[in-house]
Amino acid sequence: MSRPAASLALPRRADVRNIAIIAHVDHGKTTLVDAMLRQTGVFRANEQVAERVMDSFALERERGITILAKNTTVTWEGVRINIVDTPGHSDFGGEVERTLAMVDGVLLLVDASEGPLPQTRFVLGKALEAGLPPVVCLNKIDRADARPAAVLDEIYGLFIDLGAREAQLDFPVVYTNARAGTATLDLARAGTDLRPLFAAVVRGLPGPLHEPDAPLRFQANNLGYDDYVGRLAIGRIVSGELVAAGQYTLCRLDGSQAPCKLTRVYGWQGLKRIELERACAGDIVAIAGIEDIHIGETVADRERPAALPPIRIDEPTIAMVFGVNTSPWAGRSGSQVTSRKLRERLGHESRRNVSLRVEETASTDAFRVLGRGELQLAILIETMRREGFELQASKPAPVVRERAGVLEEPMELLLVDVPEEYVGIVTQLLGVRRAVMARMEHVGGGRVRIEYGVPSRGLIGFRSHFLTDTRGTGTLNTLFNGYAPWHGPIPARTNGAMVADREGVATPYALFHLQERGVLFVPAGTPVYEGMVVGEYSRDADLDVNVCREKKLSNMRAAGHDEAVRLVPHRAMGLEDGLEWIDEDELVEVTPDAIRLRKRELRQALRPRGPRAGRIGGPPAVTG
Repeated sequence: MSRPAASLALPRRADVRNIAIIAHVDHGKTTLVDAMLRQTGVFRANEQVAERVMDSFALERERGITILAKNTTVTWEGVRINIVDTPGHSDFGGEVERTLAMVDGVLLLVDASEGPLPQTRFVLGKALEAGLPPVVCLNKIDRADARPAAVLDEIYGLFIDLGAREAQLDFPVVYTNARAGTATLDLARAGTDLRPLFAAVVRGLPGPLHEPDAPLRFQANNLGYDDYVGRLAIGRIVSGELVAAGQYTLCRLDGSQAPCKLTRVYGWQGLKRIELERACAGDIVAIAGIEDIHIGETVADRERPAALPPIRIDEPTIAMVFGVNTSPWAGRSGSQVTSRKLRERLGHESRRNVSLRVEETASTDAFRVLGRGELQLAILIETMRREGFELQASKPAPVVRERAGVLEEPMELLLVDVPEEYVGIVTQLLGVRRAVMARMEHVGGGRVRIEYGVPSRGLIGFRSHFLTDTRGTGTLNTLFNGYAPWHGPIPARTNGAMVADREGVATPYALFHLQERGVLFVPAGTPVYEGMVVGEYSRDADLDVNVCREKKLSNMRAAGHDEAVRLVPHRAMGLEDGLEWIDEDELVEVTPDAIRLRKRELRQALRPRGPRAGRIGGPPAVTG
């Protein structure tokens, strides 16, 4: 939603800049923020600081991606710059949209070799739609394959494609090497520090609007928690002044109003939270004292309460069913195993993350969770697993809707970057998944970049096939691209599963005789139970196997002879691999110490027999 034109006549603060950094995954966004913090004296000379200090969430450090929007503050020549680190992946779009509501401009960071990629397009499109002015930063100019001039042309093309206004096209350009902490406005002159970048931000982006006499309006864009003061609401003061211990009105999303009192107001100095006596329009602050505040609600003046427009979030596109763990080994490693605990945790997540929805199902032990993509839901499962939860998750399914009597399904914009020799393989792989090629270009170095439109469900399980068939040399990026009429059935996994038929421990002897039947998922010594999936069968039917069988010993056959057994390395199935691989009759069992694949019906006698259908059948039930 663009900013109202009338607001442009209001005075702006010269001492503050609120900016969001936009970048694709692995383009150096968090590394650049590290350099900005160091060069503005946030850290002491002898202070030990980890790399990518803004990635404070454990999963962010492990995966090298930003998941949660976080903010920090640096001061340069008397100007306070509030920096918000936005996620680069469209699955975390709920974080992005809330972030952009807090800022007045964006710093677009693009790899000088790779150019703008789909996640850049996603966040930049949201920023331009909101009327935010940009500063463009070409990073990694030290790369041997850097092509800054060509990438800058691509950026201009991207701005035009996204419908940028004339003022937004007149952006300053800075060239940086984030790892070295240098910036320059001219490639012919090497940079020594980030001064040119700070100057471009301060001169090229406006300060926040400031209307001293207006009534207070503060909107909660994010939630946090402090052990001492309780729930924190993080957001931007749109107008007026906020005072610690002040009396205000909370305007709820349902239109009701309630009196409230603040206990603390916090700002930021570097990465540290500092307590403030008061804050005024344009400041990004955290407030404490309102335990039942939710994202999107407004803290307003006591005498003249007025709510801000609610935050608009794109609809979820992928749904999964989270259920209580019903395997024979439930409760052995987790501490949070009941449906009550699961309901409370999912309810807490849906309140904190507005892009996630939780629905009840016919079963009291299962909940339907709707999100923006597989990655978002996989991150949620991994986080819950580390908190001690045990659960089982179903195969991801698209969230379809009906408009004017036509069934519609979510679509993805898929950008594939592969060596020329794999173009035919990729085209064949995507052709059967109802993908339509939109553009193909040669980017040099023997590589080709291809753009497709493809149904979201066609990409479920695609990544592993793609990486195998391109020998790990291809990259793919996806972006939600609206809805389109249902595309019909799409071929799914045709191979069956090898399923353990009893409880026990997998032995080398049994696995050696099974490895010629397909691909094994478990190594020797793994405990198994009846109904647990231990491998992928080479045919189109499920096979019940005994992986616990031992060689019968006699006075002619020694136990030591087993040392001659040579097993092919197994395929380790992680959480995302498992969610991609399973079919409708299978589940992923998640516990703090293990991730297992299993059949919905564990008992062999009650499972249907015969070949697999090999297709994602008719469309799922309409939910929106």
